[in-house]
Amino acid sequence: MAEKKGVLKEFKEFILRGNVVDLAVAVVIGAAFGAVITAMVSDLFMPLIAAIFGGKGAFENLTFTIHHSVFRYGSFIDALISFLVIAAAIFLFVVKPLNMMAARRARGQADPELTTRPCPECLTEIPKAAVRCSACTAQVGAVPGPTAL
Repeated sequence: MAEKKGVLKEFKEFILRGNVVDLAVAVVIGAAFGAVITAMVSDLFMPLIAAIFGGKGAFENLTFTIHHSVFRYGSFIDALISFLVIAAAIFLFVVKPLNMMAARRARGQADPELTTRPCPECLTEIPKAAVRCSACTAQVGAVPGPTAL
């Protein structure tokens, strides 16, 4: 029975790790995001395409036949349009902002929230402008640059 408690405790620790919870949240949000984009494509873009080119608003009924074999290429076109819209949305709302933030960091512009640093003696977080650690009282010297007083 003691071994079973150990396994349950290990499982609980595994589940409550930050990266597992973050991954679960990302999967759920990703699925919801995909559903929203799919609905947008099927309910907004497809009728718009149908109004421009004629038709019923979806490509799913498009087929061709070769030697009694039916090729349903319309569903592929629907999925391709959904994929392109999802990829564009991820690029514009996730990748592009992250690239801009990385470029800003590369130019030396730190995040405005980053106002502390670790003490070299005790590793306690202290203000960047501090010259003495409030925890161990070691002299740490001011950080050079615009954040130093």
